[in-house]
Amino acid sequence: MTAAATPASSPATAGERPGVRLARSRRNAELSLLLLAMALVAAYGAMVEANVLDTVTPKFWVPAAVLTAVFLGVHVAIRFLAPFADPALLPAVALLNGLGVGFLRRLDLGNAAPEERADLAIFAGTGGRQLAWTLLSVLLAAGLLALVRDHRSISRYAYTLGLAGIVLVMLPAVLPASISEINGAKLWVRIGGFSIQPGEFAKLALLAFFAYYLVRKREVLSLASHRFLGIDFPRGRDLGPVLVVWAISLLVLIFEKDLGTSLLYFGMFVATVYIATERVSWLLIGLVLFFGGAYLAYVLGDAIGGPFANFYVRAQIWLDPFAKPYDEGYQLVQGLLALGTGGLFGAGPGGGQPTELPEVQNDFIFAGLGEEIGLFGLSALLVIYLLIVERGLRAALAVRDSFGKLLAGGLAFTLALQVFVIVGGISKLIPLTGQTTPFLSAGGSSLMANWLLIAVLLRVSDAGRRPVTGGGKVNRPSGGPPEQLHGAPTEVIKP
Repeated sequence: MTAAATPASSPATAGERPGVRLARSRRNAELSLLLLAMALVAAYGAMVEANVLDTVTPKFWVPAAVLTAVFLGVHVAIRFLAPFADPALLPAVALLNGLGVGFLRRLDLGNAAPEERADLAIFAGTGGRQLAWTLLSVLLAAGLLALVRDHRSISRYAYTLGLAGIVLVMLPAVLPASISEINGAKLWVRIGGFSIQPGEFAKLALLAFFAYYLVRKREVLSLASHRFLGIDFPRGRDLGPVLVVWAISLLVLIFEKDLGTSLLYFGMFVATVYIATERVSWLLIGLVLFFGGAYLAYVLGDAIGGPFANFYVRAQIWLDPFAKPYDEGYQLVQGLLALGTGGLFGAGPGGGQPTELPEVQNDFIFAGLGEEIGLFGLSALLVIYLLIVERGLRAALAVRDSFGKLLAGGLAFTLALQVFVIVGGISKLIPLTGQTTPFLSAGGSSLMANWLLIAVLLRVSDAGRRPVTGGGKVNRPSGGPPEQLHGAPTEVIKP
């Protein structure tokens, strides 16, 4: 006895309904997590006011409400532009961004006169500017999602992006120190009251070029010439690209006087090479080249000074910050004392003295937060960063084209490396750098660049998570070519 046959659904209906349900489920999960994140930001603002003002004003919720409206706007944009994207990325980033705005407002309250604190305007001070930068950053991210409907289209402009990235990297180095140098590092372009850090955008442009280049050259770079201690090493003739990027990173270290930026550019290239070739030897070669170059710069800084002097001084501060605790080592010493004062649980939001830290709104915001939320609070923040990186790597694994894999994997690693560089600097693991803490530190350049990074990860994640329709093809956004699931992946990069 056979069961009665059910009426056949049309191919469009059969493929569309599960996909629509899946997209709605993910976006609803994203919405729930986003509202939870904003509730935490509002609670943080209330605790700050309770400790700084000894009362909670009726408008404590206003900054969190403004942020909620901003992030709900980008959430709606994702529903239409990237409905299958990872639902955890936006809430995690929104929580970090919201806590950053809240802590900067806490600094504004601490710096204001006691009688003026309760009436501090929402868009006043550093926290108010960061709130405005957040609005602009999420608008740029939504605009990128609308403009780039298929991440593979970025590969068409790879050489243009590569050239633009090199120009942005080297621009501060060739400009006079009066308009490019802050705290010894030449990373800025300042014109009047406007300033921008071009290196933040350069990392995105260069990474797109690296992904394009390595898709074309990965077979050559994967070739091994000899085996040593169980590790296959590449041929000498294939070391050219790594040596070129290494030389550029050393030029950044010498002329822009910043270890963090140099390490970030070289590290993201070596990591992308490793993702493309799966050869551990490239990581070993990269580590030897970079640390060998850094040590050479240190020796030359001691011997001849000149352009190497700044790096030598930073290395000396790192080796013994308490040698001159009220002079060159003052910033690092104060950061270490803030972390030590915070202990396990911290003094509570608004209960510490982060305004005593030099550059606490930028380089040392992690130390300032550590004084008030303690080791457990900082660990929670690092777990959120880890979640974002893990979701980025998962997007790289899920997407089906090689360019998308390298692009998403490189972006996720770049974010992880930037967090490592800044946290390592304030904790004395590595010399201090001029890098900002993503989504937390004050500044429009860093915030806009990192929101653009998240937009690209959302786009790649959307492509990797799209359901399979009939015929074994992946549902693509309007205008994007279908991709086969089985067999060789479709190559979209034309020679």
